[in-house]
Amino acid sequence: MSISFDFAAVLAEWPLLAKGMAVTLALTAVSAALGMLLGVACAWARHEGPAWLRALVGTYVELIRNTPFIVQLFFLFFGLPSLGVKLSPELASVLAMVINLGAYAAEIVRAGLATTPHGQIEAGQSLALDRWQLFRHVVLPPALKRVWPALVSQIVIVMLGSAVCGQIATEELSYAANLIQSRNFRAFESFIVATALYLALAVLVRQLLNWAGPRFLFGR
Repeated sequence: MSISFDFAAVLAEWPLLAKGMAVTLALTAVSAALGMLLGVACAWARHEGPAWLRALVGTYVELIRNTPFIVQLFFLFFGLPSLGVKLSPELASVLAMVINLGAYAAEIVRAGLATTPHGQIEAGQSLALDRWQLFRHVVLPPALKRVWPALVSQIVIVMLGSAVCGQIATEELSYAANLIQSRNFRAFESFIVATALYLALAVLVRQLLNWAGPRFLFGR
């Protein structure tokens, strides 16, 4: 029995693939920005916050890090409507990705904060910086520089995890691939193409973040 492949039938649906890639990148961009902010805030809370806040943030971090992303996504999209809160697929996807990334980023950034030399903090205090200025200008940038490779990897992982968002009809890349194979029954070719596109997106996002971090967040 001969096996023939028809990648042209998949590539002919390039508008769907292009839209899926664009949606995937948009989800990643928004969730990366908001998730990083949430992660930094939670890292500060666990590092310097009062005991009750450390406990609250710690519970959030452990809850998210020890449950599957798809369960978190389904809870937001299918569970919240029972409480009267109905989210669109796109909003539920972004919110789930932000919450997930925030928990992992919190621990990564906290590890960077914990390795800050005490002399560096004393130097900032000698300049009469207040607590926020000390954190913003003296503690955070070097901490981000130390943990940036781990943060970049986590953002890429969250981007790849967005593939499950197609399960709630978010029109990202895996949704497009599944739609294409349902039309032409070329499942193997559809998902091979999707795999290649995810690989390209992962390389692109990693390179972009490695370029942007030193220029906009913590200096060279």
